[in-house]
Amino acid sequence: MGSVEQVELRFEEHARASRTHTNLSALRRDDTGLWLAGDETATIEHLAWTGGRYADHRTFELADYVDLPAGRHDEADIEGLARADGHLWAVGSHSLKRRRVKPGQDPDRSARRLATVVREENRFILVRLPLDPAAGAPARGAILSGRDNLAAQLARDEHLAPFLALPGKDNGLDVEGIAVVGERVYLGLRGPVLRGWAVVLEIRPVDAGGGRLRLDGPYRKHFLDLGGLGVRDLCPHGGDLLVLAGPTMSLDGPARVLRWPARRARGVVPASELETVAELPYGEGCDHPEGMAVIEDGRLMVVYDSPSPARITPAGGVLADVFTL
Repeated sequence: MGSVEQVELRFEEHARASRTHTNLSALRRDDTGLWLAGDETATIEHLAWTGGRYADHRTFELADYVDLPAGRHDEADIEGLARADGHLWAVGSHSLKRRRVKPGQDPDRSARRLATVVREENRFILVRLPLDPAAGAPARGAILSGRDNLAAQLARDEHLAPFLALPGKDNGLDVEGIAVVGERVYLGLRGPVLRGWAVVLEIRPVDAGGGRLRLDGPYRKHFLDLGGLGVRDLCPHGGDLLVLAGPTMSLDGPARVLRWPARRARGVVPASELETVAELPYGEGCDHPEGMAVIEDGRLMVVYDSPSPARITPAGGVLADVFTL
């Protein structure tokens, strides 16, 4: 890994109040600045370079651009963003959620919470939004959701179907990265990890009319030997894909970025075909690398979920890392 610098991302008060800056899960860059998302809202955020930091924050409500299955107020758990061919893509986790145990809670009540699994329909979305270059903002787009959602397409899959009833943090289905290359959309899975092999899905969404997307033809599966880690993000780079690999479920642990020549993909990708280009910092209960983007000078920016206090700036911003690959 080369040198590491840090840059401040400064959000407005409404985003800090909803803790978006401490729940960052997705990142992309274009000529207008940074597109980001947190996993606790149904919004996409935009920051512009203002000299010394990214700021000039704008928030875009997904419900203003597509018909969300559960409406505008339920979180969408956006875990990946992609920018390609004049469009901004966003993908939800497609995961079920097990209730958390709260500190100091009655043991019986805690046990009941652990037995409760919740399905939130806004998590089961894939969104494509045209971008208006003049306004630097999205326009009305299209969505894959409801009965046609990606998880429903996997209901008979020999590898993934058994994991659809499991919450994402229990090694169930958990989409956490997206990259778009031409007509191909790659979706990286944090889970399930199958005997140490991570999964990337390759799909071809097309416009179905009426603000809807549909899948064109069958999907493909790629199995990557990430040493037991799952996929936390994907990003195109020089004809290849960068893979942000990190722990599955709710574990702390190693995180790294690997280069995958996906254009030569054969379905099963041994570790020998993956080049590690960066080892990332991580903490215990904090600093979980979740999103990455190649910035204009060719370096790699990484944002963190649950950032450590050292990453929070006096102005209420958060520090991202920038790596020379």
